[in-house]
Amino acid sequence: MKLKGTREASHADSWYDGDPDTLSSQLDTFLSRVPDTIDGSGLPIPGAKVVIAPHAGYSYSGPCAAWAYKCLDLSRAKRIFVLGPSHTYYLRGCALTKFAKYETPFGDLTVDEDVVQRLRDTGKFQDIPPQGDVDEHSLEMHLPYIYKRITQTFASEAEYPTIVPILVGDNNGAEEKEFGKLLAPYLKDPDNAWVVSSDFCHWGSRFSYTAYAPEGNVDQLQSLNRRALKPTNPPIHESIKLVDHLSMDAVASGNHDKFVDHLRHTKNTVCGRHPIGVTMAALEEMARENPEPGKYRFKFVQYQRSSLVEDVYDSSVSYASAYAIV
Repeated sequence: MKLKGTREASHADSWYDGDPDTLSSQLDTFLSRVPDTIDGSGLPIPGAKVVIAPHAGYSYSGPCAAWAYKCLDLSRAKRIFVLGPSHTYYLRGCALTKFAKYETPFGDLTVDEDVVQRLRDTGKFQDIPPQGDVDEHSLEMHLPYIYKRITQTFASEAEYPTIVPILVGDNNGAEEKEFGKLLAPYLKDPDNAWVVSSDFCHWGSRFSYTAYAPEGNVDQLQSLNRRALKPTNPPIHESIKLVDHLSMDAVASGNHDKFVDHLRHTKNTVCGRHPIGVTMAALEEMARENPEPGKYRFKFVQYQRSSLVEDVYDSSVSYASAYAIV
């Protein structure tokens, strides 16, 4: 299938600034606030070709995402895989774009047609409906950051990496492992980098998730109702933090089954749980083939929330950034 057309930057001027100069200045500011060293290493971290970063509007999650993007090592990248969840239509399995380019305020990013066709030829992938692709924000919100980091890494446009956008649908643990095994050779390829799009806990009645850990006991999670207006032991935002950090610990364990089991227990509303799960499964495949200390596991470097919830009528979304060395 020949890729055609350019996917418009549909969330520019709403979720982030559409003016390239203003947007560039904003991203530079976010990146400048990240320390120059993390985990004892200068940035970008050598070999950190895989990151998890949030995908909310930049006024909310842009500062957190900067931590992942400043860690991301693109020095050898010829293509960048971008994995995100589908918010605009129900998807089971995984799906590939039909567009040839993705627009950003800085310029277009070219889709790697050869890799997309090889993936399509496996028969395991669906096509993203063009309107669903345009409406979806989980991939688009990473593209200005990717473009910014590309221009900081490469001297000429001829060197700019292509992108491989993939939507990851509502798969069970076994299906995530199957896609992880299929994608592991691409993750192993030193020419490829990997961006995983996910926010963490979406808390509040509007998200149908009001889980609360009384006295900080996550094993006793309960859903708050309107009679429990403002619990204080702990405050709701501290309970959210406890659940999120357990989710982050499960991801950082490098054990895909542990992450799946954790989500089954807590029901934490990690919207990119399936892209994370597929990537963890791929990293586990690599770890089995060539176990090396310090590799193939995510390390979280930042955690933020849109607000600190105290009242059952409040809501918040959590953001986290992580990297993995491969």
